[in-house]
Amino acid sequence: MWQYIFGIGNRAEGKSKKDFSGIMKYTFISGIPASGKSHLASKIAKEIGIQHFTIDDWWKEMKDDPKLKKWVDFFWNQDEAEYWSTTNCEQQWDNIKNQSEALWLTILTKIRETTKYGKGAIFEGVNILPHLAHRDLDFSGIILLGESFEIILERNKKDPRWGKTEELQRKETEAFWNCERPRYKSEAEKHGYKAFTDPILAEAELIKLLENQSF
Repeated sequence: MWQYIFGIGNRAEGKSKKDFSGIMKYTFISGIPASGKSHLASKIAKEIGIQHFTIDDWWKEMKDDPKLKKWVDFFWNQDEAEYWSTTNCEQQWDNIKNQSEALWLTILTKIRETTKYGKGAIFEGVNILPHLAHRDLDFSGIILLGESFEIILERNKKDPRWGKTEELQRKETEAFWNCERPRYKSEAEKHGYKAFTDPILAEAELIKLLENQSF
């Protein structure tokens, strides 16, 4: 199923693959949880031979820093049922922004270490908020908004981010779709990044961004 959702194997036969080997090129994918960031990043990284880094892989190291542990664990330290009953959309987005901004210096340092050495890379994670990327990154990326509420919900149920029950997983997905999604889109538009619901179009844009980088 995934190979068709993301367009794997449906390109015209005989079409030559671009050779990016040995060239340092960089891009990022941000967007709501369960929108397909990791899958798309992994696919493109393998296809063109660059590294793939997910911000989640750096969380353990950040959690070991006493100054960052609070923010790494912020959502998991809450009682989720109580959180969703007492937190409105603006508060939820403020929490995401505060978490992202608290972790950003470490994330940015990791990104800069990667771009300083070796081959190209694609970075992905919810905490690469458009306003932070616009301020500090010297390469572009895209925002994934998810194809539909139902697809996001099914992915969230299959691989829960937080909720331990289907009811809480649905509340979480409602926050992703109804609250976070329009704010990612608004930030993307404000800072000049393209936002996508169609993963095939998103893939094409990422390839174009990588092709168009000059060094």
